[in-house]
Amino acid sequence: MPISRIAIGNLVEVTKPDALKAALAEFICTITFVFPAEGCNLVFSKMITTAGPAAGLITASLSHGFALFAAVSIGANISGGHVNPAVTFSALLGGYITLFRSILYWIAQLLGSVVSVYLLKFATNGLEVSPYPPTLPWNAVIFEIVLTFLLVYTYYATSFDPKKGNMGIISPIAIGLIVAANILSGGALFGAAMNPAIAFAQAFISWTWTYHWVYWLGNFIGATVAALVYQIIFIGRDTHEQLPITEY
Repeated sequence: MPISRIAIGNLVEVTKPDALKAALAEFICTITFVFPAEGCNLVFSKMITTAGPAAGLITASLSHGFALFAAVSIGANISGGHVNPAVTFSALLGGYITLFRSILYWIAQLLGSVVSVYLLKFATNGLEVSPYPPTLPWNAVIFEIVLTFLLVYTYYATSFDPKKGNMGIISPIAIGLIVAANILSGGALFGAAMNPAIAFAQAFISWTWTYHWVYWLGNFIGATVAALVYQIIFIGRDTHEQLPITEY
């Protein structure tokens, strides 16, 4: 079972240079993702007056997809480019990261997201990203579960799976595209955070915590289901592959 693969690690690990560098990479990656993605929402909320919500939905999907593609690309070789507490949690369940390093990642991701929205507020002379608390919270939970499942499953298939081979740039492209597709799918009507760090930053800057739990419960359930499904069915215990037979 994947749960048996969870590694607690050692508290000393959080002081080691490689762990600190990985956390710094997560911090930078999160800013790389959240700043342009949420900045697009701010700009178009002020500029679009006649095109209606459809144009805003399309631009939001593109900005989130492109920004996440860049964020995952620049962090992949250092921290894994998680940029998302739910993704880090799924990696913890699969045994790809220790508990102590996960906590370090979560702190870096939340801090990076909060710093991003404050940088946006300063750069735009006081504009703030506002949370969109769902009017139907349990519908939103279902959306978050499904959309986060798709996102984390994509991470597993293109990044975590030891049999994936050399995916190169394909992995961050696929991850960015699934986020863009999820937003366009209609999940944006209920928030479509897929990332508790973004929801946390929006709630923190406005101090509006109404139904904030939706984006932790839904995201972590979706991440858990994706990790268990992929780990049990497609990875399993034996990941060894037969080496090619060579005549010497």
